[in-house]
Amino acid sequence: MSPALIALLPFIGALLPGLLIRSGRTVAATACGTATFLALLGLLLHIPAIMRGEIILARFDWLPLIQLNANFRIDGLALLFAILILGIGLLIILYARFYLSRSDSIGKFYTYLMLFQGAMVGIVLSDNILLLLIFWELTSLSSFLLIGYWRHLPEGRQGARMALTVTGMGGLAMIAGMLILGRIAGSYDISDILNAKEAIQASPHYTTALILILIGAFTKSAQFPFHFWLPHAMAAPTPVSAYLHSATMVKAGLFLMARLWPVLAGTEQWFWIVGTTGLITMTLGAVIATFKDDLKALLAFSTVSHLGLITMLLGFGTEAAAIAAVFHIINHATFKAALFMTAGIIDHETGTRSIARLGGLRKLMPVTFLIGTVAALSMAGIPPLNGFLSKEMMLYEVSHLEMARQIFMVVATFAALFSVCYSLRFIVQVFLGDARDDYPHHPHDPGFGMWAGPGLLTVLVVLIGLFPNTMAGWLVDASASAVTGHAAHAHISLWHGVNAALIMSMIAVAGGAILLSMHRPLLSAWNGAPRPEAKAIFDWIVLRCVLAGRAVTDGVTNGSMPRALAAFTLTTLFAGVFAWFTGETGTFSRPMLPVHPVPFIGWLMLMVATGCMVFFHRVRVLALVLVGIVGLVTSVFFGYFSAPDLALTQISVEVVTVILLLLALNFLPKRTLTETSSVHRGWDAFIATLAGLGFGSLTYAVLRSDFAFPTISSYMLENSYKLGGGDNVVNVILVDFRGYDTFGEITVLGIAALAIFALTQTLLEGRSARRLTNWVHEQRRAGDRHPLILVIATRVILPISLVVGLYIFLRGHNEPGGGFIAGLVVAIALLMQYMASGYAWAQDRQRLPYHALIGAGVVAAGVTGIGAWFNGRPFLTSDYGYIKLPFLEEFELATAMGFDLGVFLCVVGAVMLALNSLSRIARKAGETVNKRPMDIDLSSEQPKETT
Repeated sequence: MSPALIALLPFIGALLPGLLIRSGRTVAATACGTATFLALLGLLLHIPAIMRGEIILARFDWLPLIQLNANFRIDGLALLFAILILGIGLLIILYARFYLSRSDSIGKFYTYLMLFQGAMVGIVLSDNILLLLIFWELTSLSSFLLIGYWRHLPEGRQGARMALTVTGMGGLAMIAGMLILGRIAGSYDISDILNAKEAIQASPHYTTALILILIGAFTKSAQFPFHFWLPHAMAAPTPVSAYLHSATMVKAGLFLMARLWPVLAGTEQWFWIVGTTGLITMTLGAVIATFKDDLKALLAFSTVSHLGLITMLLGFGTEAAAIAAVFHIINHATFKAALFMTAGIIDHETGTRSIARLGGLRKLMPVTFLIGTVAALSMAGIPPLNGFLSKEMMLYEVSHLEMARQIFMVVATFAALFSVCYSLRFIVQVFLGDARDDYPHHPHDPGFGMWAGPGLLTVLVVLIGLFPNTMAGWLVDASASAVTGHAAHAHISLWHGVNAALIMSMIAVAGGAILLSMHRPLLSAWNGAPRPEAKAIFDWIVLRCVLAGRAVTDGVTNGSMPRALAAFTLTTLFAGVFAWFTGETGTFSRPMLPVHPVPFIGWLMLMVATGCMVFFHRVRVLALVLVGIVGLVTSVFFGYFSAPDLALTQISVEVVTVILLLLALNFLPKRTLTETSSVHRGWDAFIATLAGLGFGSLTYAVLRSDFAFPTISSYMLENSYKLGGGDNVVNVILVDFRGYDTFGEITVLGIAALAIFALTQTLLEGRSARRLTNWVHEQRRAGDRHPLILVIATRVILPISLVVGLYIFLRGHNEPGGGFIAGLVVAIALLMQYMASGYAWAQDRQRLPYHALIGAGVVAAGVTGIGAWFNGRPFLTSDYGYIKLPFLEEFELATAMGFDLGVFLCVVGAVMLALNSLSRIARKAGETVNKRPMDIDLSSEQPKETT
C-alpha cells in the first residue's frame, strides 16, 4: 500500500462517523476501526522491505516551484511511530465505544479522533518539511477539539485553549526554523536534508534554526518550561488522554527530534539544550507527580517526566542513547496507555479519580487491579517488565557520560527514585488496603470492551520484558537505524551483571519505597511550601498580552475605519521608505518616452475627474458619474498601451458598476453628511497625498529601472500558444497559467452574490419592510416611467447583445475577449431590460434562476479542471487540438473553453443576482406613484401625513 494512501485512510475514516452515527454507536466505531485497521495492515505489509534496509517512497509534485511536494516515506522510524499511532488508535476506538456515555456525541468524537489520527500519521510519514508543518498544525487544531470535547466543562475549554496557545506558538517558531533549515540544505525534502549534515552544522544559521525547531518540539512534547499545558489537558475524556498524551501528540516532538537527529545532533549546542531540558523535565515531572491526588494528573506529570527522559537520551547524541530512547518510546506507549485507560475505568466505575477517596479496589475490581499493577510496576522500572529494560539502558548511558557531565547521573537517579514512588503509590493507595464503603458508585470490573485494550497492552508489557529481542528488537533496530543514519543493533537483555546502572536502579527502588512510606508528612510539607504555579503564570501572561493588544488596537482603530485606514497607509509608507533607503534601488537606465498631446489631454481629464470626485464626493450621483469617467478614461489608456482585453474588461465593469450603483442609490439619501471636522479632513488629505506620491514614485522607479531577473511576462508570451494553445496571452493566463486562482475568484464572486441576496432578505422583514412600504421618493418622478422608445430599443438590442457576447466568448482564446468580458456584455443587456421595462416586468419573465447559473459556472469550471486528472496531468491543466468537420475549415478546440464557460456563467449569475436583490427591495417598496404625498421620516417606523 502506498504511504500516501496510508496517510489518507484516517481522513476518509473521519467522514464516516457523521454519516453512520444514525445507524448506531457500534456502526460508527466499526467504520473508524476498519479505516484504522486497513491503514495499519497496509503499513505492516512494508515490514519485510524495511527490515532489508529499504525506504518506501511516494512522491507527488504539488507546488514544485516552492518545493512544496506531497512526498511520503516509510523507514524504520516512521514505521515505529505509525504502528503506535494506528495500533493504539485501534484500541482507543474500541475503548471509547464503551467509555463514553449515551449523552456524548460519539459521532463527533470519532470524527475529531480520526482527524487527529490522520494528522499524526501525516507527520511521521511526511518526506517534506513543509508538508510536515501542515500536518503539525493540524494536530494542534484537532487536539484542541478533542481536549475541549466536553465543552460544558470550564476546565475542558481552558485546557484546550492552553494547549492550542502553547503548541501553536511553538509551531510558529518551528516554521521559521524549518524554513531556515531547508534554505541551508537547499531543499525542503527530508531525504535531501538528512544528507546535508556538514552544510547544516557548518552554517552560521545552525544555532538559530536549532533553537527555533526545538521550541516547536519542546512545546509539543511538554518539555520544561512548556510542560504545564499537558496536565490541564487532562480535562479531556480519558480516551483522549490515553491516546494524545501517551502515544501520539506528545510523541510528535520526540519524533521531530529523532527525525532530524542525524543532522542536528552531535554538537555542544544540541547536547546542552536538549539534554539539560530533558533532565530538568524528567526530574520536575517526577517530583510533581508524586504529590498529585488526581489519578490522571499523576499520570500526566509522569508522562511529562518520561518524555523528559527520552528527550535527555536523544540529547546525548550517541548511538546507544538513541537506541535506548527508541526502546523507551515503545515501552512508555504500552504501559502509559494502559494506565490511562485503567484510570478511566476506575473513574467510570467508582465515580471519582481522587486517590484520597480510593483504596481497597483489589478485591472489588480484580481484573483492573491486575492490569493497573503490572503497568505501574513497568512504569516504576521493576523487572522483568519492559519499563525496567529501557530504564536500565538510560541509567547505563547516564553513568558513562564524561566526568564534567556526571551531574546527569545524580539527578537522573533522583528522578528515578520519585518515579518509583509515584508508581508504587498508584498501586498501594488505589488498589491495596481495606475496601471502603463511601465510593460515589459501587465499583466493579467493567465489561470486556473497556478492559480489552489495556489488557492487551499489559500483555505486551510482560512479553517485551521477557522476550525483548523477539518482541521488539527488530523494531528497535529498524527505527534506531533510521535515527542514527546507519545500521544499529540493539543488545537488550534482562541481566547485564552488577554495574553502575543496576546499583543506581536499586537505589531508586529502595529510595522510592522509603519515600512512599513518608508520603503523608512530605505531602503536608509540599502543600505548605511556596512555589510558582505555572498555570497562574500562564494566565497572567495571557491577560497582559490581551490587555496590551487591546490597548494597541483601541489606540490605532478605536472602531473608526478612517483611523484604521490611516494607520495601515502610514505603516505601508514607512515600510516603503525604509526599504527604499536600506535596499538596492538600481539605476534609472530606461529613457523617458515622449509625451504626445492626446495622451496628455487624457491624463489631464483623468486628474480633473479624480480631483472633482474628491471635492464633490458628498453628492452621491455626481460622485458616481465621476467614478465612471475615471474608469472610462482608464480603459482608453489601456487601449492606447495595446491592452485591448483590459480595455474591454474595464469598460464592461464600469458600465455594470455604474448601473448597479445607480439603481442602489435610488434607495439611499442623495447626499453624504459631513461627520468630521476640517482638521480631520486636512489630516486625511495629507495622508492621501503622501500615499499618492509614494505609489507614484514606486511606479516611476519600476518603469525607469532595468531588473537583473527576467519578468514573468516573457514566460507568458513565449509559452501562451505552446502550452495553452491560445494567442490571447491574457485569456490563457486566466484559464490556464493561473486557472486555479481564477477558479477561486469566481467561487468567491458567486458566494458574494449569494450573500448579498441573503442579506437583502433582512430588508424585507420587520421594521425595514414597514419603512419600505411607506417610503416615498425624495424627488418627483417623470410621468412616463418606461419610455416606449427605450423599451423598444432595449428589446431590439437584447438579441444583438447576446450574439455579440457569444462572439466575444468564442474568440477569447485567440483574440481580445473571453468568458469574463462576454458575461459582462450579456449582463449589461439584461440590466437594460430591467431599467427600460421595470423590475416587475423583467422578473416575471425570468426563466433561469441566477443561483443555478452561479452553481453551474463553478461546476463547469471544476469539471473542466478535474478532466485533466484522467490524462495524468495536474488539476486545471488545459489541452487543445485541431478538428476538421465536413464543409468547414480546420479549427482549434481547447478544453479551456469549458473553464471559460464557467467564468461566463458565474459572472452573469452574480451580476443578475445582485440586480435581483435590488429588484426584491423595489417590489417591496411598491413601485407606485399613486401614493398620497407624505413627508417620510426615515428614522421612524410610521409616516407623517402632510397637513
